Amino acid sequence: MSMPDALSDCLVLNTVAAARLLLRRYDAELKPCGVTVQQFSLLAAIRYFPGEPATALAQRVFLDRTSLIRNLDLLERKGLVRRPQESGGNARLCELTEAGSRVLDLLLPKWQSARSLLMQDISEADATTYLRVARRLSAR
Repeated sequence: MSMPDALSDCLVLNTVAAARLLLRRYDAELKPCGVTVQQFSLLAAIRYFPGEPATALAQRVFLDRTSLIRNLDLLERKGLVRRPQESGGNARLCELTEAGSRVLDLLLPKWQSARSLLMQDISEADATTYLRVARRLSAR
């Protein structure tokens, strides 16, 4: 296989390209509400897994520690999340504010719409295969 073909068929390069495109699409859909895809996923994790420490939430939405802290700080400044001081121990807890809950309610249909648009381009079987392979590769 020639080097141009090897680069063209590189799993890493194609994954990066797909991730960038998908993030741009989803970010564009969510931008009117003032949040990114990462922030949306963090808001959703806080709602659907209440009482979990921030680090556990980050693992659920695939954020590293630096991205977690940066996004929590941004969400807190926007008044969408609060981090109660009385959490106790080293575990940092987060909760949605009323504004955060309202914004998430607006975001969920936008996210569903973006997902539906994406799924118009691929079959359910392709999506299932993609997720199976992506999860297997990211588990190592």
